[in-house]
Amino acid sequence: MAAPIEVAVCTDSSAQLWSCVVWELHSGANLLTYRGGQAGPRGLTLLNGEYLLAAQLGKNYISAWELQRKDQLQQKIMCPGPVTCLTTSPNGLYMLAGIAESIYLWEVSTGNLLVILSRHYQDISCLQFTGDSSHFLSGGKDCLVLVWSLCSVLQVDSSRTPAPRHVWSHHTLPITDMHCGFGGPLARVATASLDQTVKGLPFRAAQLPAPLGPQCLWSPIPYPACPQLWEISSGELLLSVLFDVGIMAVTMDLAEHHMFCGGSEGSIFQVDLCTWVFEPIGLCPSPSPQCPGAPRAEVQLYPSAHCPSASTAWTEREELPVRTGQREGVQRPQTCVPRNQVTCLSVSTDGSVLLSGSHDETVRVWDIQSKQCIRTVTLKGPVTNAFIMLAPVSMLSSDFRPSLPLPHFNKHLLGAEHGDEQRHGALTLRLGLHQQGSEPSYLERAEQLHMVMCSTMEKNVLGGQDQLRIRITELEDEVQNLRKINRDLFDFSTRIITRPTK
Repeated sequence: MAAPIEVAVCTDSSAQLWSCVVWELHSGANLLTYRGGQAGPRGLTLLNGEYLLAAQLGKNYISAWELQRKDQLQQKIMCPGPVTCLTTSPNGLYMLAGIAESIYLWEVSTGNLLVILSRHYQDISCLQFTGDSSHFLSGGKDCLVLVWSLCSVLQVDSSRTPAPRHVWSHHTLPITDMHCGFGGPLARVATASLDQTVKGLPFRAAQLPAPLGPQCLWSPIPYPACPQLWEISSGELLLSVLFDVGIMAVTMDLAEHHMFCGGSEGSIFQVDLCTWVFEPIGLCPSPSPQCPGAPRAEVQLYPSAHCPSASTAWTEREELPVRTGQREGVQRPQTCVPRNQVTCLSVSTDGSVLLSGSHDETVRVWDIQSKQCIRTVTLKGPVTNAFIMLAPVSMLSSDFRPSLPLPHFNKHLLGAEHGDEQRHGALTLRLGLHQQGSEPSYLERAEQLHMVMCSTMEKNVLGGQDQLRIRITELEDEVQNLRKINRDLFDFSTRIITRPTK
């Protein structure tokens, strides 16, 4: 059996030659191209390994292609407004789209619009599901990150407004990117923002002292500008990392040993999540068990990255800027101009390769161990999407066809007064937890099942004594029968043995 192939999927804002290109990660060979529109930032996703969906830049529809039938645009999914971000659940049952400040949730099997969530105050910038499809996250220009339970959203009463499980409001400027690790509801989430922060790993506030100073810090109370790492199950802020540039993209490797952050001026930072350096603070001349000092995460920068000039690249050996109160340490030299901002980052399955896309119209492949660029692919416009994935069977097999055709996606809520007309002659598949119409809800059916089990248990308790008497009588009759058989065998054997011989 052949090993799975890792491919890079990329789009740019010009779409002169194609809308989307797929190429083999290690050889750079082009495998597929898809034509028909311009995909917007964070608007490219795979649906159930069978369809490629792209939210069109500044337009109110989503393009859909069968993975193998690349030259034919299968369908245009019309939406109520321009789609700012798009994602699908890993199990292939649901699709999420950010339209203005609202989140639209569709059921893929029927095309029904199940719910519209309006808890953000400004446009949605990014959406992402957890690996088990049980939760999804939304980030917006209102500086908020919301964590939603899919079950709660689908089962909520129509008269009530769905509420998020967690509201993370530690960022002070718009959210630019999110990354959700593995673990379902126990996963960790990294969030990036224009406030120059990345937040989010498993260190509790009691384990480390409060930090003072260095550029990249663990912080139980977030700094006014840093990426953040969160825990979905508890909603706690685990890590806050402060940079001196706005962070436009963030990702982690599968083992969550490193976090990668793309800056607004073209630099790429690698944060070691497992190594901490303690620096002296205050009156402590050197770190000790009694005075461990301020913890600092080890940060490395990829030389030149997407910067215009390699001569101004900042290497990991240069001193980090230190700001403690009114004091300032060594200033970092200016390296890049804002037009070369990093827009997307992705790490290979084995954690050896990093993929980056930028406004400088290039997609670059980096060796993580040596931090050297090993391949540069030039596109025709600023890169809007670039990610690494294992190529599904449907992408490389010419005989593969989707298990189900895409339905017509409704623009209005299911059961709305002015909703889309009902389509007759169609087969409705209700997959997942959602129930519609007059059927009992999940909680009602669980209660009915509990009542049936209780009544069955009562019958067993009341009728148990009668059944026990009957069983005892049956066993006593069987014992008597065995005794009779044993006695008959004994008598027969005695007659044979004592019979006189002639």
